[in-house]
Amino acid sequence: MKVLIDADGCPVVDITVKEALRRSVSCLILCDTSHEIYRDGAETVIISRGSDSVDFALVNRVEPGDIVVTQDYGLAAMCLAKGALVINQNGLRFTEGNIDALLMSRHISKKLRSSGSHLKGPPKRKPADDKAFLEALTELLPK
Repeated sequence: MKVLIDADGCPVVDITVKEALRRSVSCLILCDTSHEIYRDGAETVIISRGSDSVDFALVNRVEPGDIVVTQDYGLAAMCLAKGALVINQNGLRFTEGNIDALLMSRHISKKLRSSGSHLKGPPKRKPADDKAFLEALTELLPK
């Protein structure tokens, strides 16, 4: 088991690395050249910039039972198909039971934006979000 972090725009890199290392689980940070992120004890893989380049690099490295941290529904779906455990930065666990609805929501939002609608963005991150993420991550990591 390893933890793979889709680090482009991920607000929980530090929490993830710290908890994974505390549980003796290797941690891999994947990011592109415009978001180089390094943390002690974790391996960083820098991918050249390009549409979804980090996503495809991560999918190519994930194995069944690995934990993936991402806020990208498309990447989450690909990782679920490979047998990974997937959570977002707020601790939401992506599953076969909810991924289709999340992907549909993303599709509808994209259609609305392309038709000129202005959708409200996500709320500002709160300490409770970090707590919820840590609790969800802790449940997935070995004891």
